[in-house]
Amino acid sequence: MRERANVRIDLLTADFQHADLARFDTLIDVRSPGEFAQDHIPGAINLPVLSDAERAEVGTLHKQSSAFEAKKRGGALVARNIAAHIESTLHHQPRSWTPLVYCWRGGSRSGAMTHILRAIGWSAQQLEGGYKSFRAVVRRDLDSLPSVLQFKVVCGRTGSGKSRLLQALQDAGAQVLDLEALARHRGSVLGDLPDDPQPPQKVFETAIWSALHHMDPTRPIWVEAESKRVGLLRVPDALMDAMRAGQCVLLDTEPAARVALLQEDYRHLIENTPLLSQKLDCLKGLHPNERIDGWKTLADRGEWAALVEDLLSHHYDPAYGKSMYRNYANIRNAAIVRVSDASARGLAGLARQLGSERP
Repeated sequence: MRERANVRIDLLTADFQHADLARFDTLIDVRSPGEFAQDHIPGAINLPVLSDAERAEVGTLHKQSSAFEAKKRGGALVARNIAAHIESTLHHQPRSWTPLVYCWRGGSRSGAMTHILRAIGWSAQQLEGGYKSFRAVVRRDLDSLPSVLQFKVVCGRTGSGKSRLLQALQDAGAQVLDLEALARHRGSVLGDLPDDPQPPQKVFETAIWSALHHMDPTRPIWVEAESKRVGLLRVPDALMDAMRAGQCVLLDTEPAARVALLQEDYRHLIENTPLLSQKLDCLKGLHPNERIDGWKTLADRGEWAALVEDLLSHHYDPAYGKSMYRNYANIRNAAIVRVSDASARGLAGLARQLGSERP
């Protein structure tokens, strides 16, 4: 008997990426590019059997004409697109190639691709339930997994070097969950990264899910203290709860070093004063117009150190104090770490020291 062409969603467990998925040579997402961009199973490639425009065309035909006409048109488009993929992307694959194919819910799109690939002679299999079932697993695991993990939370005022310390800890072999890197945002009103927009919420959650499944639950996971949102993206509730219950480490960095680090981190705003002015306008309602105008004047004059010092004094430090002591109860018992050297070398030494301490 031929091997069955369907793979159950049981694959999507804690061992999904390491064992079960490893036996497939390629994971193929046949949904439209727009669907793929909203989120996909980690490691998948996109070989759409319908483009975004074609999918909309078939859907319109289904509503305005009939299911039969829609299927007839869709079948022609799907066949044509699968043929194009076989003649291009898949042409070089050997007889032994074993792909896993999925669509939105394991229906006709992935079924068509799987059928044709198997007819050619490849051992293609279809993921039952498709992306929809995978998404359910992600949501389930993000609700349950954080509670069985132990988090060490790096706290400290804006500019203390928290993100840089996380990178140094990771380089030193510690387990790190860098939410700001996954969210592509520095977590403040000025935190947008230049030319690097934030991912969709589902992509963010899948990235967190993937990162947590690579963690060893017997070892601590270092994470930066965050609010419920990193830019426009929401941190999953269970993860937020676990972080807020974690052991805190409080960085105490000299004011001058904080100002210098922030000028490095926000170089793109220093080099684009009009953009900085737009960002400062987002603080209207939180500060008097006169203060915001004063910040803009400092920017126009190029007095960057004075601007950063004033922003820290009047905006970031007061907001930090209120937020941290309200949301992270263990901050009151935090181990205070003096940062005397905020250079890469200094933080690397501090990371080695922290990483070697027993949890």
